[in-house]
Amino acid sequence: MHRHPHVLNASSNLLGICFVIIGALKFTKSDAGSFADETAWVAALMFLVSITASYIAIRNGNANKWKNIVADVAFFCGLLALSLSVFILAFT
Repeated sequence: MHRHPHVLNASSNLLGICFVIIGALKFTKSDAGSFADETAWVAALMFLVSITASYIAIRNGNANKWKNIVADVAFFCGLLALSLSVFILAFT
């Protein structure tokens, strides 16, 4: 199954959302009161790993399946971290 282009597109969009959250917290000076920006940075890092692994998988074809697995796992971890960041932001 060729999922890596979809993971690449979704990760790119969610990376932008992470940067919006981080920028909004910095702009309103709300970043010191919670861990929402730190978890958003973790999510951004995971999405960046997912983007990189997915891009390498596209460039090399399906020669190695481990690139797709890395992209999927990093994407899922980024989703969890981004969700946690939003929950922290909502409840603080």
